[in-house]
Amino acid sequence: MARAIHHLDLWVSDPVLAADEWGWLLGELAWEIDIEGVSWVHPDGTYLFLQRSPDQVDEPYDRMRPGLNHLALHVASRARLDRLRAESSAHGWHEMFADRYPHAGGDEHVALYVENAEGFEVEVVVVPDDEG
Repeated sequence: MARAIHHLDLWVSDPVLAADEWGWLLGELAWEIDIEGVSWVHPDGTYLFLQRSPDQVDEPYDRMRPGLNHLALHVASRARLDRLRAESSAHGWHEMFADRYPHAGGDEHVALYVENAEGFEVEVVVVPDDEG
């Protein structure tokens, strides 16, 4: 099956900080470094690119404005999700909805919601390998 998304290009305010935060999370989710500190590629071929563009406006990111609200990425098991939860704060991610973990998205939905220093939200959803 072909991948659904070719790539994601995120504009960030601080590329070094973003590379540390995103690099850790993506590495934990089986993405590999494509270009050190700049891009990561998933085993399905999708890649994510971080950059500070000379064209971007210097205003804080706000996921509540029109645009990207959050990214939802897969993890293969609840055990891996629990480990991400335990380690995320040491890597710049702040847990959201901690009082409802792991079912903040509903009783049948197993996920972790985290936000980085710049305000990007990532939902990490348990999708066992055999479910794709």
